[in-house]
Amino acid sequence: MGKKVEIKEAKGKLGVLIPGMGAVTTTFIAGLESIRRGIYPAYGSVTQMQRIRLGKRTDGRNPLIKDILPLADLKDIVVGGWDVFPDDAYEAAKKAGVLTPEQLAQVEDYLRTIKPMKAVFDKRFVKKLDGPHVKKAETLADKAKMLEEDIERFKTENGVDRLVMIWCGSTEAYMETSDVHANLDKFEAGLKANDPAISSSMIYAYTALKNNIPYVNGAPHLSNDAPALFQLAKQNKLPTAGKDFKTGQTLMKTILAPGFKARMLGIDGWFSTNILGNRDGEVLDDPESFKSKEVSKLSVLDTILQPNTYPELYDNLYHKVRINYYPPRGDNKEGWDNIDIFGWMGRKMQIKIDFLCRDSILAAPIVLDLALLTDLAHRAGMSGIQEWLSFYFKSPLHAPEVYPEHDLFIQLTKLKNTMRYLMGEELITHLGMEYYNYFD
Repeated sequence: MGKKVEIKEAKGKLGVLIPGMGAVTTTFIAGLESIRRGIYPAYGSVTQMQRIRLGKRTDGRNPLIKDILPLADLKDIVVGGWDVFPDDAYEAAKKAGVLTPEQLAQVEDYLRTIKPMKAVFDKRFVKKLDGPHVKKAETLADKAKMLEEDIERFKTENGVDRLVMIWCGSTEAYMETSDVHANLDKFEAGLKANDPAISSSMIYAYTALKNNIPYVNGAPHLSNDAPALFQLAKQNKLPTAGKDFKTGQTLMKTILAPGFKARMLGIDGWFSTNILGNRDGEVLDDPESFKSKEVSKLSVLDTILQPNTYPELYDNLYHKVRINYYPPRGDNKEGWDNIDIFGWMGRKMQIKIDFLCRDSILAAPIVLDLALLTDLAHRAGMSGIQEWLSFYFKSPLHAPEVYPEHDLFIQLTKLKNTMRYLMGEELITHLGMEYYNYFD
């Protein structure tokens, strides 16, 4: 047993502020309320449904994670956010088409009470999306100030004690860091000068971190992952995490690829294509937004398979990703994968996957877990990049001197060992030597 980390008590209400109140957010809100009303269990939520082994296998200690970590109570969560459309959460959820009319009716009264604030939005970064519910101001700094006023009003009106912010908005156009992102002084000067390299999501990230609110990026674009914003997070001792929620096709890749590598099976090619008809699919129909998603999706296999370490198996791997906007499918994404593998004596084999998933159903419990765990990290004094939360992301933020960890099973071990560390419990190595008399 180690020393338990001192964690502030989860007193009062936790505000979860979300830029982008579309399919993912409204599915999260509806699900959260249905859990609180006892209609459904928290399916898909690690913090609510998964157990964690403590001590030796023979100890028989396997409590629910929520029973050993001092997480915020679900009844204390208050949700708010921003969107380019003024629809309340019920109307937005109905348009998203993720949940059945019966499911929406069960929580309609609650959903009707949640109305989005006007969004900070720049069409240059999301060309396929437009809406009337947006803030107007002379400078980006003015827009940040307006967000700050929104946050203060939300805190006051809802009696909120702590806050986290989670980006669930659309994927912005691909961009790399430039001089304005180099440090906080340059970034703040860029806000006043309307620097074109500062995106809407960066304004949300900056405002959150400036106001002592942890920030999480659920999309693949550049947002909080810039030196200036890392500096701000460290300066204010705030946790930050991201990016791009790991849901459908990439979730499957991080499950399958570690298995192929564990068995030393080679891969010639991995072709992935998706059809998706919701707002996310429409946004990704723009090449610049798609590039942000493509870079996130393509990075997974290279890091897991380590072609430089295993060139005979993976050096010539051809990896292709496609996303096709197909309106009739709505939120019901279909992901097709063709995997060409080879094994003993070079013999070729194929694996075909057709994953008919619902993106928002897979993403909603991630939003819940990240809200709870980021709040926990903040109360535990954990600042900067939260790599232990990589389990939830396609393109995890990481320290510049190390590569990101994409293997889902290593990520889960890291996630749970961090939980054990916080509670002063023994870390689990799975060595198991103490059960056998190998060296007698």
